Amino acid sequence: MTLLETIQYAAVAGFVLVGSFFLLVGTIGLIRFPNVYNRLHATSKAATLGAASMFVAGFIYFGGQGVALEALVAIVFLFLTAPTGGHLISRSARKMGVDFTDDVEWPIHGAGIEREEPEETED
Repeated sequence: MTLLETIQYAAVAGFVLVGSFFLLVGTIGLIRFPNVYNRLHATSKAATLGAASMFVAGFIYFGGQGVALEALVAIVFLFLTAPTGGHLISRSARKMGVDFTDDVEWPIHGAGIEREEPEETED
């Protein structure tokens, strides 16, 4: 085994370990956090970094051609779709009336997201 192969395998192992760490942290955040917004933040950020690290490991392992190019395309796709999906889920939760925890309120009222308040009925 040459020095270049040793460096390549070490880089692959490093990226796989980093990716596994971020995916594990995202999973723990999904289980431990109290509401949809915190869970969404934990999973979208950590899973994006974890999966991207795994794809980079695949790119390095396959040497920049063939399957490795598909890994680069997957990274681009991941960075375009994960934040968009997270934003849409957060916006949907807001429109459905899911509140933050405790006394936290939305920072900008009337920023294009209007939520219908339930009407009070007089008995």
